[in-house]
Amino acid sequence: MLIERENGVLSISRQCELVGLARSSCYYRAVGESEENGRYMRLLDEQYTRTPFYGVARMTAWLRSEGYEVNEKRVRRLLRGMGLEAIYPRRRLSAPGEGHRIYPYLLRGLEIGYPDQVWSTDITYIRMRRGFVYLVAILDWYSRYVVSWEVSRTLESGFCVAALEEGLRGGRPEIFNSDQGSQFTSEAFTDRLEAAGVRISMDGRGRVFDNIFVERLWRTVKYEEVYLKDYEDLEEARENLGRYFAFYNGERLHQSLGYVTPEAVYREGRTGKGNESPAGTVGRLAGTPVALRAPSVPASRGAEGICLKLPQILSS
Repeated sequence: MLIERENGVLSISRQCELVGLARSSCYYRAVGESEENGRYMRLLDEQYTRTPFYGVARMTAWLRSEGYEVNEKRVRRLLRGMGLEAIYPRRRLSAPGEGHRIYPYLLRGLEIGYPDQVWSTDITYIRMRRGFVYLVAILDWYSRYVVSWEVSRTLESGFCVAALEEGLRGGRPEIFNSDQGSQFTSEAFTDRLEAAGVRISMDGRGRVFDNIFVERLWRTVKYEEVYLKDYEDLEEARENLGRYFAFYNGERLHQSLGYVTPEAVYREGRTGKGNESPAGTVGRLAGTPVALRAPSVPASRGAEGICLKLPQILSS
């Protein structure tokens, strides 16, 4: 805290003057969302998990069909505050930090054949009894293993950098993929990746497929953990999410992995790397061959055609 209220030497006015802060800002206290808006945010979060291709107009129409008198202006503000945005091919995605470098997309047509080849990240909204927090996770594409995660009350980049530092303590990917949000284009984030010798990839058009594995993760976390709980505060959210991610990595059997846990695929694949084909390792563990190719958006298909199949993709 820059301003000390009990400072016996300098007045609050003088302290504000010295640090270049308006005196009124010193007395400002953030006001949380009203109970009514909190209810709308819960409903929007659940509906977004079911239909992530709904934009502001459809979300507004859906709330009205449920008997709630809301306008598009309010729905747009709430969705923006939650960090939720309809996913479909578009010309512009999340805005990068001003002046920051944008990296090329490196995953188009890339075959994913072993752990630590590609890590990906994203941020989602996590509701609590009163208010909400943001969750960031880093996922290994090949094994679906959650490498690291962190929660925060704000969308400032610090919690994303903390998750990255935690992930890099246990391994290092060849490629790290993210969207173009300011958290991931910040110098603190990209400089850390470059210092570790990691190639940086950023989504272009068609984010619906670019980050599909993390979207699947969010759907799973919310249906199997968040919607079953009512977190009192950030610490309770962190504690419960910690237990869930331990279960997700080490105990939850994944159909797409041939009913093997992500941790088993990730650890075994890393052990066998260089001695045998990583894809063969997964086949031996699961009894089912696993072949992945980085998703891409066919040029001949429009957004509507993609969105029609999105629920099936996310639930697989």
